[in-house]
Amino acid sequence: MSKTYETGHSKNVANLQKLIEQVTVYTSYNPPIENLKIENLNTLYNNALAIVNETEEKRSTNKIAIHNRKQAFDNLKSLTTKIVNHLDILNLEEGQFEQAKAINRLIQGATKKAKTPTENPETETKTVSTSRQSFTQLADNFSKLLQIITSVTGYTPNEDELKLENLNTYHATLVSTTQMVNQTEALLNTKLIERDTILYANNTGLYDTVQNVKKYVKSIYGATAPEYKNISKISFKGR
Repeated sequence: MSKTYETGHSKNVANLQKLIEQVTVYTSYNPPIENLKIENLNTLYNNALAIVNETEEKRSTNKIAIHNRKQAFDNLKSLTTKIVNHLDILNLEEGQFEQAKAINRLIQGATKKAKTPTENPETETKTVSTSRQSFTQLADNFSKLLQIITSVTGYTPNEDELKLENLNTYHATLVSTTQMVNQTEALLNTKLIERDTILYANNTGLYDTVQNVKKYVKSIYGATAPEYKNISKISFKGR
């Protein structure tokens, strides 16, 4: 979803306030429909403004989580290669070392496909994204490599980043940052649903409501009246 579209939600809310201010001064504005009354339009505006702000807060939190995950996984490819190179000097059994190399190949190949997911999951409620599955699989493959290392009695590297304790900590970071992306995305998706309900639900949403306000003003003042022309030019975008 483009930034232009995202700006459109906020623009709709801002223009609702503009519309309310205009019809408030119309002495003949007295609609028989409850949701078109001034007090209910103000309630709609307050709810719409709140949900748009809450949605953007959740989006920001999700973007931070995605960034943190990217930073965590950026080192995985090179670190795994270093581990396998270190195992190569320990004279492991052929099958054990081949297994470690196979896992490394999986990580190297998967890393190329593991692009950062869309930071604006407007329509990603259908399935789990392929990229998110890849991050989970990368962490799982790294865990399998750690299992091999744990079984190697001669694995005692001097380099801090290769020490088993630090590798376990790193793996925990891979898991936790991936979980945080999933959690923040779930919260964002919930807010997106709430926002779309308030702004675009049939009959009761902001978009349909303002169209009915315009129709009502047109019906009482006429299509050529300045009262109608003043509000007809206030733009609102649907979904």
